[in-house]
Order: sequence, then C-alpha cells, then structure tokens
Amino acid sequence: MITRPLDLASKLRPEPRNFDTLFYVNVGLVAVFFLMFGSRFVLAPGLGVDFKVPELPGAVAGAATTDRFISVLPSGQIFADGLLNLPQLREWLNGEARKLRQPSLLVRASAGVSLAQVADITSAARRAGFVRVVVAAEEPAADVGQRR
Repeated sequence: MITRPLDLASKLRPEPRNFDTLFYVNVGLVAVFFLMFGSRFVLAPGLGVDFKVPELPGAVAGAATTDRFISVLPSGQIFADGLLNLPQLREWLNGEARKLRQPSLLVRASAGVSLAQVADITSAARRAGFVRVVVAAEEPAADVGQRR
C-alpha cells in the first residue's frame, strides 16, 4: 500500500534557521494595525463586564441617536477616547462640539454613578455646545409573574 505517492516532503525547501527578526517585524505590524484600525464598538479598556446602566420604564420611548458617547464608572473614571478626569473631559467635550454642526452626546453612566456626577457631566456638555445630551437607560425586563 502506498501512503505517500507524490513524495512532496522531499521537494520542499529546508526551513530557515533564524525567525527572530521576522517575528518581531510581524508583531510590530500587528500592533500598528490594531492601533490604526481600532473600533469604537470594541469594549473600552477598563469597562468590566459588570457595567450595567440603570433601568427606567419608558427608556425605549426616549431613545435617540447621538454623535458621541462617554462611559462613566462609579469610581469616577470617565472613558471617552481614553481614560479622562472631569477637567480633561471638559476639554474633550469642547473639542468634539467644535467638530460637529449639531453635536449630541450619550452618557452611559453605570448604575452606581451618583446623580450629582451625571449632572456635572451634563452641564459641562451643555456649556461645551452639545445640543442634546442623552443619559443611557434600559427598559426593565417584563416580570412574567405580574402579567395577567
């Protein structure tokens, strides 16, 4: 019984002895690719999987599309194009508001963020020139036991 009829292994070139330089070039190109073509739809660094916006009846009815968005954690961390504090956020908001004709902002505040912090961010966005500021919320899940 013939198991290797074409004997292809004998016709291949031998392996190169050193891959070190090529390995580092490939790693560098992959890193540049991810830096240049990053997506805003990928989970922002620092946002854990336990990030949950508050539930509010009628949230779907008040939904609106926005041009920009930020995420706020209960620890006070604010993620826009990176990790920002409140003074840096004000600068970022001013720059983003100048880029757009009718700028709008979505504030994705986690359920543990205080109302005072959300109000500070909203007022900073209004002062920067954002026409509409929307605070994210989810519609509460319908309780099966209460439906009759």
